[in-house]
Amino acid sequence: MEGRFGRLTTRPRTLADEPTGNLDEGTRDEIMDVLERLGKEHGLTFVMVTHDSAIAKKAPRVAIIRKGKITVRENAGA
Repeated sequence: MEGRFGRLTTRPRTLADEPTGNLDEGTRDEIMDVLERLGKEHGLTFVMVTHDSAIAKKAPRVAIIRKGKITVRENAGA
């Protein structure tokens, strides 16, 4: 188990539950640009919950929870 979660513990991380949930698309994109910049500049890892497919497409790795099962996939589009 430790090996699977080791990647989350190697860098500082921030948990974000629907950080753009109630925002218009323009503001959503601005917030995501800031988070991406902070991640790159400070070596942060973001663990984010979202229902927004546009946000999920930007993530390098996506975990989907359905019917109690977790599926993790690398995101080629990120």
